[in-house]
Amino acid sequence: MLVHLHPTHPQERLIRQTVDLLRGGGVIIYPTDTIYALGCDLRQPKAFEKICRLKNIDPSKAQFSLICRDLSNLSDFAKNLDTPLFRFIKAHIPGPFTFILPASKEVPKLMQSKKSTIGIRVPDHPICQQLIGALGNPIISTTLPGEWVEEYTDPVYMQERFGKQVDAILDGGIGGTEVSTIVDCTGPEPEITRQGAGVIR
Repeated sequence: MLVHLHPTHPQERLIRQTVDLLRGGGVIIYPTDTIYALGCDLRQPKAFEKICRLKNIDPSKAQFSLICRDLSNLSDFAKNLDTPLFRFIKAHIPGPFTFILPASKEVPKLMQSKKSTIGIRVPDHPICQQLIGALGNPIISTTLPGEWVEEYTDPVYMQERFGKQVDAILDGGIGGTEVSTIVDCTGPEPEITRQGAGVIR
């Protein structure tokens, strides 16, 4: 199902419908401030497993992120956050960054890496912000499978390829082509492990 959303002022009715779908265990493709992504409700483990099957990966080896609206619930999902690190993250959100942090007990075990870490994202995108705000908790998120640029930028192409594998594709227009910058915050100093669209200030 292709859902056409206004890219800067998404329709509330369609956002509510998408939230109902997520709460019911649905899987969506949605736009972020980088590329389109696969997502599901944090509280729906079967939806998480569905995404893993779609990507053909072992759930125990999956490296997904939590998409958050802001930092208000950061301490719920990450631990060992000192003041300098919190300020560093705050200075770079919302934006195209994924911060790798030590996972708290609130993060479902199925999402934690062997190192017990979790990726946290706060995208600068109106559809993301409205969706997570209405849902009331983070979205589990991962990149779309594929090698061709159309596979993660063009919603119409996504509908042709993934339409029967996901429950909705949120069309917010043509997406970006750069992934997020990954910043590992588990060591003494934040370290960039993947340079993407985000530039550290």
